Amino acid sequence: MAKRRPRSVTCVVGDVPVGGGNPIVVQSMTNTDTADTTATVNQVMALAQAGSELVRITVNHDKAAQAVPAIVGTLRDFGCNVPIVGDFHYNGHILLREYPDCARALAKYRINPGNVNIGKKHDDNFRTMVEAAIEHGKPVRIGVNWGSLDQVLLTRLMDANSRLPEPLSAGEVTLEAMVRSALESALAAEAYGLPHDHIVLSAKVSGVLDLISVYRKLAHACDYPLHLGLTEAGMGAKGMIASAAGMSVLLLEAIGDTIRVSLTPRPNGDRCEEVEACKQLLQSLEIRSFTPQVTACPGCGRTTSTFFQEMAEDIQAYLGRRMPEWGEAYEGVEGMKVAVMGCIVNGPGESKHADIGISLPGTFEEPVAPVYVDGRLHRTLRGERIVAEFIDILDSYVDARYASRRPSNPVT
Repeated sequence: MAKRRPRSVTCVVGDVPVGGGNPIVVQSMTNTDTADTTATVNQVMALAQAGSELVRITVNHDKAAQAVPAIVGTLRDFGCNVPIVGDFHYNGHILLREYPDCARALAKYRINPGNVNIGKKHDDNFRTMVEAAIEHGKPVRIGVNWGSLDQVLLTRLMDANSRLPEPLSAGEVTLEAMVRSALESALAAEAYGLPHDHIVLSAKVSGVLDLISVYRKLAHACDYPLHLGLTEAGMGAKGMIASAAGMSVLLLEAIGDTIRVSLTPRPNGDRCEEVEACKQLLQSLEIRSFTPQVTACPGCGRTTSTFFQEMAEDIQAYLGRRMPEWGEAYEGVEGMKVAVMGCIVNGPGESKHADIGISLPGTFEEPVAPVYVDGRLHRTLRGERIVAEFIDILDSYVDARYASRRPSNPVT
């Protein structure tokens, strides 16, 4: 698994350490009306169960702020201890001041310096939010977004740029303004008394190359933990691929301490899809492991039967069902690699590279399915019970390989 270089300080959110070489944190955000306590609790619990280690909720009006303590309290009653982050825009200074129970219940505040008056004639609103964080001992994410950038700062930089012998492009100046906004806001927060290790920065854009550029600049300029993600990744494959294209480059450069894939869900779609995308991204880069991975070939004219496709799907689903139990009982099982291949061309080779794998017979091939364990031929399966027999072998393999690393029970 890839090693992370500790290039940032550690900011603790609830009980989750962010930065400082700690594991990269997966986070997500609800899309419920926060004032609807039941709907918000249910979605937070679903996101947490899917693997979100921080969950952000919108706090945009009085009823939302009033609901926050009940949301957090209900989650704790259900045994869900995921830290809840409050997302504030425009009126956060009012809500945090008028609803101290809300301010206390949240694990972190997200502040957008582009819409809380910083950079205008005064930064009183920004200062009020920072002072609330100081009073309640909460960290803050200073989240700059190019869709709501501090216009006073941007105008000043654009004017200065226009006087240069060789002016930069408007896009380059915009990225520079984002970096300046984040850093100047962080320094202002520290000047008001917020500890250095209570600050996380983000600079959200929607273009992949812009994302890479702005975060490289931020990482070079500071040691605050950085939250990565496209601000509006989009829907489905586009959103996932764009997010992976941008964040992979940065993560492999050890830039980024917490991530979100901000997918636009389909109508009535599953919000947890973005959590799964984050986990798969980190696991594909061998930065973190969450669940055993199935390698399966795409199929071709040698695999006209859908049997191997159905088996790959069945095995993936089986692993998903067993992981909650396995994860509690077997340390390291989340890194297991399983191969389900469809013909003799690459099947045996891929199966040998996996921890455990099966090579199914392709069209017109001999109807046998060799099973490989730790690179060696273990058994050859035949007949109608190939799937069931392979699952039995898989269960035995997990128990034999990972049992010695089962957490020991304390002596009472």
